[in-house]
Amino acid sequence: MAQKPSIPKGTRDFSPIEVAKRNYIIDTIREQFRLFGFQPIETPSFENSETLMGKYGEEGDRLIFKILNSGDYLNKIDEALYATKDSNKIISKISEKALRYDLTVPFARYVVQHQNEIDFPFKRFQIQPVWRADRPQKGRFREFFQCDADVVGSKSLFQEFDFIKLYDRVFTKLDLKGVTIKMNNRKILSGIAEVIGASDKLIDFTVALDKLDKIGEDGVKKEMLSKGISEKAIEKVKPLFNFAGTTSEKIENLRGMLSSSEEGLKGVEELQFIVNAIQEMPLETATLDLDVTLARGLNYYTGAIFEVSAPDTVSMGSIGGGGRYDDLTGIFGLKDVSGVGISFGLDRIYLVIEELGLFPDAVIPATKVLFINFGNKEALYSLKVVDLLRKEGVTAEIYPDDAKMKKQMNYANKRNIPFVVLVGTSEMENNTFTVKDMVSGDQKEVDFVGLRKLFE
Repeated sequence: MAQKPSIPKGTRDFSPIEVAKRNYIIDTIREQFRLFGFQPIETPSFENSETLMGKYGEEGDRLIFKILNSGDYLNKIDEALYATKDSNKIISKISEKALRYDLTVPFARYVVQHQNEIDFPFKRFQIQPVWRADRPQKGRFREFFQCDADVVGSKSLFQEFDFIKLYDRVFTKLDLKGVTIKMNNRKILSGIAEVIGASDKLIDFTVALDKLDKIGEDGVKKEMLSKGISEKAIEKVKPLFNFAGTTSEKIENLRGMLSSSEEGLKGVEELQFIVNAIQEMPLETATLDLDVTLARGLNYYTGAIFEVSAPDTVSMGSIGGGGRYDDLTGIFGLKDVSGVGISFGLDRIYLVIEELGLFPDAVIPATKVLFINFGNKEALYSLKVVDLLRKEGVTAEIYPDDAKMKKQMNYANKRNIPFVVLVGTSEMENNTFTVKDMVSGDQKEVDFVGLRKLFE
């Protein structure tokens, strides 16, 4: 007996209804991307390993799917190296490509590679799948779509403001209320590390701090200690664990805490600029919140950092994020090209909208009318009418086989097709159609004009 087929953990099949709902979200996001002036690009699903490795921090590198070289890839491995069984050293010899981890680093590669063809500032959007060798759980998949928008070639903080408005506009269009856009600044985190005397542990400090909502204060302290951050330094950072108040109060508290750090104060002023702009043009749906523990764990952020939280009524992680990266293209040789971007987590947004019952009924496409198949002659006649209806934008089809009437009717019911048309010898002679309303059960005979009016 053949083994039942399956798919890898962390991946999914999508039914026609699920695809329709996903497309509703994608189309909504794409429409706003275009209204905000972004242009679409696409990049390959896999990149050269050196393009991706070392760009996401130690944890990110471990989650990159490597692709084995074609052919006898082990033949080129030195016997001594093979005997060590050190996978980290061997992998570079047997794998030269990897599936993309996100869309931002491939975008940076794209900008550098095509810099002579691009008009700066360059605004692009990209909606494609990415892959991460993560542990699958609710809202976390190994294959998932990202919907990214980025601007490179401008240092203006109005870009950050525009991205906050873009987030808000998309969630307004999706009728997704209660969303929180969390904001921080990498310069503030650098300033805090400087003030507590842990500048040399900046990455370890920010990665641990970013986990506060997941592992709690004690867990963060324990991780910081394990990374060599002193108890004295941790004591100084303790106020951040319960950093409350209005946005204005938080900013003032940060000014006092970072008074001795030029870098930190610069980050505070950048946040203040964005907050002031939002006050001039308030958000429609989302709430903006200053979260000083937000770090996102990615090495390439240099300024503003964003993370979007789902409504409190839904148990879900972040549904979007992004930030400013002043020199991401520098890793590929193009210096001093500032960029900022955000990403929408399509799959998590889907789960949130589904749980809250926010998908409009009209999202699910349905065939409006099914023609019953009574045989080749009747089917050919019906197909001509089906073709005319389709040209007028009506989703119409004919049952492919001249099966029993009951089977064809059951098919229409299972597909939730509201109208069934019967065309037999009598109808063909009189140029009429017998239409059955599958909801009410009513049946009537109409001409083509009457048939067409049913779908107006």
